[in-house]
Amino acid sequence: MRLLRFGPPGEEKPGLLDAQGQIRDLSGVIPDLHPQTLGPDTLERIRQLNADELPAVAPDVRLGACVGQMGKFVCVGLNYHKHAQEAGMAAPAEPILFLKANSAVQGPHDDVILPRGSVKSDWEVELGVVLGTRASYVSEAEALSHVAGYCVVNDLSEREYQLERGGTWDKGKGCDTFGPIGPWLVTPDEVPDPQNLRLWLDVDGVRQQDGNTSGMIFGVAFLISYISRFMTLHPGDVIATGTPEGVGMGHKPQPIYLRDGQTMRLGIDGLGEQRQRVRTGE
Repeated sequence: MRLLRFGPPGEEKPGLLDAQGQIRDLSGVIPDLHPQTLGPDTLERIRQLNADELPAVAPDVRLGACVGQMGKFVCVGLNYHKHAQEAGMAAPAEPILFLKANSAVQGPHDDVILPRGSVKSDWEVELGVVLGTRASYVSEAEALSHVAGYCVVNDLSEREYQLERGGTWDKGKGCDTFGPIGPWLVTPDEVPDPQNLRLWLDVDGVRQQDGNTSGMIFGVAFLISYISRFMTLHPGDVIATGTPEGVGMGHKPQPIYLRDGQTMRLGIDGLGEQRQRVRTGE
């Protein structure tokens, strides 16, 4: 299934995308796509519905983040071999973890607003993993059974704030609008192998990132197991699993960064596409 949330910011309703690409309204079935409705029983109940009997939604409706009331936004740094190389850093011996502010979360096509004074804002297409059941000290073998679905994440990063303002990555990762999620939450039955997904990102029509999740240093199952040793993962928590090479910071001989008026387009095979206009803050 491809599940989504639609409507004005703060007023999103749950929906699904049917086999013909029509958005259908699920608000008569569940109140929202949030921690209380991401468990296997609810997802199975939705799966048994006849989508043709659900109300159709206008195709031009705004899409919100595909998860509401997110608990934690856990991110993994330097998790692709080639990205570590372009950053001039050694591949980590263990996953690098940081938390992205929930206030950064927004819809997949909402404008990205550069922070005041920013000159080094950067893009990062990533595979997002949405938890459906509680995970604490889970084994790698059972880790994927806790997944409600997968989605596209743009883990935007202000590199000056991240790397030059005291050594705390969170400063450059949690800016408002720096966490577009969606367009859909795609259930695991449609993603048989999360380690074989192509992901890409364009800026103004120029391909910047073109990778595959097979290039991860630490795979999805390992990451869930590993993170669950340090913090309990709850339904609705999202893990952003790292980005492949091609970020602006890695350009040689000079890095390139986002500017007012540019457009990003990014996607992952089977998980949909995002499109964001970049503009400066007020």
